[in-house]
Amino acid sequence: MADAPYLIALALLEQNGKRALPLSGKSQSLPPSNADIGGQQARLAMPSDDGMALALELLLRIWQRTDDGPLNRAVGANSFLLVELPIERLPEDLPAIKAAWIQSGDFSSFLLDLKKIADRGWTLEFAKYQPVSFKAW
Repeated sequence: MADAPYLIALALLEQNGKRALPLSGKSQSLPPSNADIGGQQARLAMPSDDGMALALELLLRIWQRTDDGPLNRAVGANSFLLVELPIERLPEDLPAIKAAWIQSGDFSSFLLDLKKIADRGWTLEFAKYQPVSFKAW
């Protein structure tokens, strides 16, 4: 895992018959606090507070998009993701994965390709009367 990975919130949406994949990201100034636990435990650990802040920022941006028409989650409960990846993956890998999904809509390929470059990942979950939470892949 990179010493200070990049954290990205992604939303897979459909609006006016077109797929969209808005995202929001933030460079991590410090290694994750759970980086020393290693292995499977580290992969399952919850994201930092920055993850919740990025999720909120992206959700607000998505909400503003409703001015342009109704939105649909493109892949149901898997439509909102948070991933941690090395910063060197940003310039080429992430845009290519995003473009492929927008063109094809193939979520299985999208997720497989995203997992290849991500150190860790979560889906954002919400249940009535429960706080927002993250579920590790």
